[in-house]
Amino acid sequence: MSVLGEQVAAALEFPPGFLWGASTAAFQIEGATRQDGRTDSIWDAFSRRPGAVAGGDTGEPAADHYHRYRDDVALMRALGFGAYRFSIAWSRVRPDGGEVNPKGLDFYDRLTDELLANGITPWATLYHFDLPQALEEAGGWANRDTAFRFAEFAETSVARLGDRIPFWSTLNEPWCSAFLGYAAGIHAPGRREPEAAAAAAHHLLLAHGLAMPELRRHAPAARLGITLNLYPVQGEDQEAVRKIDGLQNRLFLDPVLLGRYPEDLLADLEPFGFPVRDGDLAAIGTPIDQLGINYYRGYEVTRDPALGEAAGPEWIGAREVRFIPDPHAPLTESGWQVEPDKLTDTLLRVHREYPHIPLYVTENGAAYPDDVGPDGEIADDDRIGFLDSHLRAAHAAVAQGVDLRGFFYWSLLDNFEWAEGYAKRFGLVHVDYATQERTPKRSAAWYANVIAANGLR
Repeated sequence: MSVLGEQVAAALEFPPGFLWGASTAAFQIEGATRQDGRTDSIWDAFSRRPGAVAGGDTGEPAADHYHRYRDDVALMRALGFGAYRFSIAWSRVRPDGGEVNPKGLDFYDRLTDELLANGITPWATLYHFDLPQALEEAGGWANRDTAFRFAEFAETSVARLGDRIPFWSTLNEPWCSAFLGYAAGIHAPGRREPEAAAAAAHHLLLAHGLAMPELRRHAPAARLGITLNLYPVQGEDQEAVRKIDGLQNRLFLDPVLLGRYPEDLLADLEPFGFPVRDGDLAAIGTPIDQLGINYYRGYEVTRDPALGEAAGPEWIGAREVRFIPDPHAPLTESGWQVEPDKLTDTLLRVHREYPHIPLYVTENGAAYPDDVGPDGEIADDDRIGFLDSHLRAAHAAVAQGVDLRGFFYWSLLDNFEWAEGYAKRFGLVHVDYATQERTPKRSAAWYANVIAANGLR
């Protein structure tokens, strides 16, 4: 039986063994920001700045997952999840980027064992935006040394957990860390320094490359990779397309999968002192076993000053580009266009233009108002429609030969949504932040049926 009633055979089936689950990130759900030796991350410091985060919200207590993880794992089991993608807080495991904190590692030990005991595959992400503040004060990702400190953190984590966690991602969305954090200043650490952003982009990728041998040494059978947020870019102005696609997509895909930076992009970034040294690309291009793709929407671009919205400071070297909204596209509560067909395009692009690599959609989801009805039900039909359309788009890519092996909804729980604080709800499970009560939304039951059928009706 399914959650909603009698099980009906799927009309669109995904491949056997397809991995179904949801994603979260440590700072967004854990809380316990000063407990058991944890010290500040850049998001702790940033969220204390007046006006930096909507509502003055901070990561305390978030969804209190640090104390409620057993209940959250029980929810995942009830929904039939095959896997759970979470991140490991650097500031818990190596506070201030320094010595190992056994109590911090103990939490991820307990979480991993709880997942396995409930038949759920753990997938660990080592970096999801939460650099220790002490390392930021030493220069952050603009400082090359941070990449080496990350490799130490990776080694510490995998040495303890690599015997039980079969999937590892080094970084989540390095584009956001570099350009929203160091150029636009709208994410932690809140800097607006294009030269620092260019350096951060390279040092994040270098960190990935330096961590890979440590992961391979301690978890030789694990599937290792990185997670990138890819946005298909289109438009009649090919120079505008080239620049934005370069910064958003090729800056990360090419060095990781081809072992080189695009020459045209190196020319674009040269004025910002893009700091590549001998040997860096060999490290960054270390072979990976899987690529995580986070997909939310696409871009249409031009350089016509009469059209669209001007590029923000995150688009270093491309500030003349303008982004053209589609007036007919539905919007999520975040104001993001709903464009499921471009998920198909994204998956096909990686499949066709890069060496074969198993792909996973590691994030895809949407914020909606999620009003709680008088009976306590959250009838989030907009989210169901969003998820249905994107899963159909993913299936269309599979039907065209893409080696897609899993899908993770963002997010399991309502949470601290970065600069939006608690104002935007992405979860399958509603969190009452006053009481921490969890209530699965209608979308959770719908998704459970998809998982049970391994496909769509």
